[in-house]
Amino acid sequence: MTDHLTTPPNHTPGWLTAGRVLIIGLVGVIIVIGLILIVMAIGAEQAREPDVRVDALAGSRNACVTCHRRTTPGIVEQYGRSTMAAAEVSCENCHEVRADYPGAVEHEGTYVLRTPTTAMCETCHTAEVRQFYQSRHSIPAYAAMVGLEGLTEDQLVRYNAIPEAAVKPNEERNALYHIEGPDITRFACEACHNIGAPAADGSIGQCQKCHLRHEFSREQARKPETCNACHIGPDHPQWEIYQESPHGIAYMTMGYTWNWNAAAGTLTVNDFPAATCAICHMSGFGATGTTHDVGDRLTWYLFQPISERRPGWQDNKARMLNVCQECHNANFLTDFYDDADRLVGAINAWVEESDRIIQPLKDSGLLTAEPFDEPIDFVHFELWHHWGRTAKFGAWMQGPDYTQWHGAYEMLADLAELREMAAAKLEAAGLEVPAELGAPAGEAAGSDEAGEAADDDAESPETPPPAGS
Repeated sequence: MTDHLTTPPNHTPGWLTAGRVLIIGLVGVIIVIGLILIVMAIGAEQAREPDVRVDALAGSRNACVTCHRRTTPGIVEQYGRSTMAAAEVSCENCHEVRADYPGAVEHEGTYVLRTPTTAMCETCHTAEVRQFYQSRHSIPAYAAMVGLEGLTEDQLVRYNAIPEAAVKPNEERNALYHIEGPDITRFACEACHNIGAPAADGSIGQCQKCHLRHEFSREQARKPETCNACHIGPDHPQWEIYQESPHGIAYMTMGYTWNWNAAAGTLTVNDFPAATCAICHMSGFGATGTTHDVGDRLTWYLFQPISERRPGWQDNKARMLNVCQECHNANFLTDFYDDADRLVGAINAWVEESDRIIQPLKDSGLLTAEPFDEPIDFVHFELWHHWGRTAKFGAWMQGPDYTQWHGAYEMLADLAELREMAAAKLEAAGLEVPAELGAPAGEAAGSDEAGEAADDDAESPETPPPAGS
């Protein structure tokens, strides 16, 4: 008699079968989700890679293209993948001119400009060129190098028509350009300041300083490395400051995921989660529109020895705040602007102090009229031109090391050196040393006899030179 409660051989209970089905189903779901995540990751990685554009000149029979494929194939390759080539802008559109055009050279039966001028760019990019003409990247950049005396009457009129040109070039900087001479400046000052150089046809500037030929890439123009070509070094280390700032850290670590080729005027925090040079100063972002006037959002002339407010600085500030508010709240921005304004005042005060230190030397005729012919000239210049500017740039761009050790600290060191140098000059001339300059080094060390003994030792041929001199 069979026991109905006994499980037949090789028969699996229903609950166990259901459990197995459930487990298999869950494993299947996990596998499908995993595959989806892998596909999404691959897609995201591909989206980060630069656009690979089709060569718009691949089948071109244009005479310029045909010849230059042999002579300068790299240029043809670059231009063929540019948005300009895709828009059917030809080589002739930018280079070919009439025979009597200023700067024209004969070339293969026609006349060309070796380097197209801003006037050629203006044919299509009218608004951008007009904005550029109002900026300090245009003729003020050139005048900052050569001085106003280097401008023609027409160029001077154009310079004075720019609101921000109210600040005239610094004569000390201009003197350096002329002291160094063309053998040096060709590879030094001009490499950056020619962004505002006049051309033979009367137009101003060199667009290719920012928009490298012949790709004219949005990504290249937008990336901070492009600004790094000029905004670097002891007098304006914006690139170095940016690298240590929170914005720069975000760019260095995550910038490869940002949408560098987004259409102009469409940028949002989804494309750029942190600021770049272009986002702050040029790009359309938030409620602020695109501009090629790099001073359009700035409140101070930070490059000045003693900084002054820019014309219309309140409007400039409003435009910059529209950009900042895409990420930062109003309280943070109010505090930041107030604090940075106070720093500018403090740096101005130190530069004014340096002027007061050397004023007795000027009043007494103890400084020559020639710039940079003695050490005190260099110390006084570097105090504001290197360290003062760096401290101000560091504060506004959130680079604490540059505000402190490459800025404020160096200013204090130079102030101490200036006091000592000025006191020594006045004492050597038999003039009274103002109390604020302190005693010169000889008196600080001890008596007059000690100083005289030191002089005697220095003049004695038997006295050996100090070790390591």
